[in-house]
Amino acid sequence: MTKLQMKILLLGSGELGKEFTIAAQRIGQTIIAVDSYENAPAMQVAHGFEVINMLDGEALDRIVAKHKPDFIVPEIEAIRTERFYDYEKQGITVVPSAKAANYTMNRKAIRDLAAKELGLKTAKYQYATSAEELQKAVQEVGMPCVVKPLMSSSGKGQSTIKTQDDILKAWDYAVAGSRGDVIEVIVEAFVNFHSEITLLTITQNNNPTLFCAPIGHRQERGDYQESWQPARVSDKDLYEAQDMAEKITEALGGAGLFGVEFFLTNEGVYFSELSPRPHDTGMVTLAGTQNFNEFELHLRAILSLPIFEITLEKAGASAVILATGDSNSPTYTGIEKVAALPKTDFRIFGKPTSRPYRRMGVVLSNDILETSIEEVVERAKKTAQLITVNL
Repeated sequence: MTKLQMKILLLGSGELGKEFTIAAQRIGQTIIAVDSYENAPAMQVAHGFEVINMLDGEALDRIVAKHKPDFIVPEIEAIRTERFYDYEKQGITVVPSAKAANYTMNRKAIRDLAAKELGLKTAKYQYATSAEELQKAVQEVGMPCVVKPLMSSSGKGQSTIKTQDDILKAWDYAVAGSRGDVIEVIVEAFVNFHSEITLLTITQNNNPTLFCAPIGHRQERGDYQESWQPARVSDKDLYEAQDMAEKITEALGGAGLFGVEFFLTNEGVYFSELSPRPHDTGMVTLAGTQNFNEFELHLRAILSLPIFEITLEKAGASAVILATGDSNSPTYTGIEKVAALPKTDFRIFGKPTSRPYRRMGVVLSNDILETSIEEVVERAKKTAQLITVNL
């Protein structure tokens, strides 16, 4: 018999953590939310909170010893993840596993696992630990190419090199956007893709791996701007993506929801990246597109609650609400205009401060499955523009 009331230590308390906490609260779980600043979104709905630098291993050890959680659920990359192996030895379940958290927090480990060990199709790539090495790597990979820090999140430090003049700028930008203490970048050949998808993949302890309907998304500055479900994908490409997602999640181990990203090209499907947790593009599932949203699926898989099936209920889209500048007390106007619209919803995340391009909320739009997905996306985009973040 499963003990259902668990204590969960949530490492990272942004908007994804907030929705996960709400899902957990609904079925009686205890959540301690952790982040580097007070009043983070998930802290506002959790049973308790801790403010620490999660890259400080001793601080991390201290709060794990203090709270003695059943589960540790990472929500961000910038964590001293090598400590997770010790926590597993202490009998704590790291979600989805210490291996998954360590591999995916570092683009080098996950890319080498995908390309070299599992033989998945990826863009040609090289690594560099200095501006000089970056010059050589760009020669090897060819231009245009994309440069990303090995440890970063939400597109921070990511740029495209199109000319020789861009190389030094790309190195400086990558170093500035890097998280953790690893100063190294991955240089990827530019993949000529016609679309990008996220395949939410749910691994279970005693049941088969499940997939959500594919989610399409558009990015700017390395961050998603709109996402939609279902994305248009051929049966052949979808089968290929599911096969790759199953292989890589199985190699990483554990139970939970993974956001696996792919490029769709005329030559087939390329593996791009993977997050071992709910994915920002998956916020579209808050529009009621599925019988369970991504946060509920993550929670159920973690708790070993069987998921009978995932059904696609509606066509849906999400569009981000961005801040334009810095503020210590952002406010919002236009919400009543959005509330008055049919088949539309919104979330304001409750972040205590804003900065340029910070994601402060999301607009959700849905319609019957037969509706053109472009129409649903366009409605979400236009609706998001009705809300202003006041500085």
